[in-house]
Amino acid sequence: MQQTRKLELMVGGFVLAGVIAVLVMIFKVANVTGLGSNDSYQLKAYFDNIGSLKVRSPVKIGGVVVGRVSQISLDSENYVPVVTLDISEEYGHFPETSSAEILTSGLIGEQYVSLIPGFVMDDIEMLGDGDFIEDTKSALVLEDLIGQVLYSINGSGEASK
Repeated sequence: MQQTRKLELMVGGFVLAGVIAVLVMIFKVANVTGLGSNDSYQLKAYFDNIGSLKVRSPVKIGGVVVGRVSQISLDSENYVPVVTLDISEEYGHFPETSSAEILTSGLIGEQYVSLIPGFVMDDIEMLGDGDFIEDTKSALVLEDLIGQVLYSINGSGEASK
């Protein structure tokens, strides 16, 4: 009787460890950095084309993740995509001369927002919560690039005839 009880406890402990391991893997894959609330502020940016950028895509500076895309919407007046970025307070505020661009990890990897800090001078303001990043570069869409190359090849072939 004592041995079966010991065996049941060992199996139960093993199952519990397995469940915890699976939960840890789920949090790692989902890029959940913490269960608590992080202090952050929001920046917004207009882009002509966001490509396949998604909510929760990373915001990086030099490869370091400093925030996440929290919302993607369409400006009802200009019909231009507006991307809202949640930036962690631990990285501080950035000058208003900062710029943002949408880049791709690798050739066909996920898209992310690259934030490029601007220069700091005495008369330069810092971006605060809800401010817009003025200088933006849209996503490079591979299909558009291929179309331009094919059009230029077709156009140059007709000009030489």
